[in-house]
Amino acid sequence: MSWPKIVSKLRVCLVVLLPCIILFECANKGASESTEEQATIQAAPIYFDLDQIKTRGSLIAVVDNSTTGYFIYRGRPIGYEYELLTRLAKYLKVELEVRITADIQGAFDMLDSGEADIMAYHLTVTKERNRKVAFTEPHNNVPQVLVQRKPKNWRQMKLHEIEASLIRSTIDLGGKTVYTRKGSAFSDRLLNLSDEIGEDIVIDEVEGAVDTEMLIKMVLDGDIEYTIADQDVAMINATYYPDLDVETPISFPQKIAWAVRKNATDLKSIVDDWLVDMKKSPDFFVIYNRYFKNRKSQNYKVQSAYSSFSKDRISPYDDLIKEAAQKLDMDWLLLTSIVFQESKFDPESESWVGAQGLMQLTNNVIEEYEVDDVFDPEENIMAGADHLKWLMEYWSADIADENELIKFVLGSYNVGQGHVRDAMKLAKKYDADPLIWENSVAKYLELKSTPEYYQDPIVVYGYCRGSEPVKYVREILTRYDQYLQFYENPNLVSDTLIVTERIPTN
Repeated sequence: MSWPKIVSKLRVCLVVLLPCIILFECANKGASESTEEQATIQAAPIYFDLDQIKTRGSLIAVVDNSTTGYFIYRGRPIGYEYELLTRLAKYLKVELEVRITADIQGAFDMLDSGEADIMAYHLTVTKERNRKVAFTEPHNNVPQVLVQRKPKNWRQMKLHEIEASLIRSTIDLGGKTVYTRKGSAFSDRLLNLSDEIGEDIVIDEVEGAVDTEMLIKMVLDGDIEYTIADQDVAMINATYYPDLDVETPISFPQKIAWAVRKNATDLKSIVDDWLVDMKKSPDFFVIYNRYFKNRKSQNYKVQSAYSSFSKDRISPYDDLIKEAAQKLDMDWLLLTSIVFQESKFDPESESWVGAQGLMQLTNNVIEEYEVDDVFDPEENIMAGADHLKWLMEYWSADIADENELIKFVLGSYNVGQGHVRDAMKLAKKYDADPLIWENSVAKYLELKSTPEYYQDPIVVYGYCRGSEPVKYVREILTRYDQYLQFYENPNLVSDTLIVTERIPTN
């Protein structure tokens, strides 16, 4: 519903209800004050600052699924906000936990409730928002621009004809309907612009899990005529979609920053210091240029069949992986995560210990499953799947819980079942559960790198650099969770979806 219609309806409702409201208020003044006080207390942001974050061991960031924020390309999570966040978490020496929602108001609520520590959106700093949250050091300054569609036959038109068909002055926005997502700074800018030009601009705010890029796509498809975007995001999208015009500014440059809770003063201070230093580093310019300057490269990634936006494919070997996963009775996305972990989808990959191909087959596996050409994708994937199946059967006699079973299988695929057996014995010896991976078997697998443990008489296979298989298992399952959310949720952008993942940073 448009803004003028909303205002009109509110006026009608007030005229009808005002007498009732007055009577009700007089009768219930005391109760109302009590309720308001309680609501204020409940609405107060939770206190959870840097010390608590470090004690928990993870920084929780809420992001949106956008071409510059966070998405999957060729099996790997990427994005401007995502790459900066991974470096921030590493600087803080904690893990990064990512939650995704396109609902901007929902993201602010997550910040207040403690479900997130930092809101890593492409946020415009405004006075209204400054009353609710604390903004970090800005990482960019850009103006807002109008997003409109060029005429259908613009390629056959002369430049002056194209220009004449487009809005080039903000004065011409009077009486036009512009769509924004509810809670965005764009609505406030349009209200101010209405005052400046002396004529109403009809602002249609779209509620729920809607992001700016979704509205840009609606302009492209002809569903709406106009929306607003920050210039850098708009220009990137114009690279994807040449039929869009993003040349009309509607504001001066504005600060773009992340947000934290107002009471998280220590977190804000350390993030600010980190951002000041980060913005001076070559690494920052490489990241920024990758997403906002190298537009052809970014366009290629976003439009690729191997992008999570297309939801078409993850790798060139999806069909083979699906066939092998059926033999295993395993989700093909999990097997895809394993293949990525092993070789990054490079069929000619070789490790320093001699493992080869897409699934990094060792000499023992090559001989056991009679692999003729280890660099042939089909042979390699099928042999790797056969070995995984054997490991699943091997461990299923001990471990009934399917969630635990897969961790033991993955750990064994990486380091061998003998070392995992040793870790189980050590766990039992020190009164830990030998059938639980996290903080139990995984812990003693890591401890097998110290003499006190690998020289224990119950240990058969000796020294093991156990941090590697522990990290291996964690990264595969984290990536699998990413794949599930991006490739099995066709409505990721339009649903109010929050997905949690853990990215180890050490």
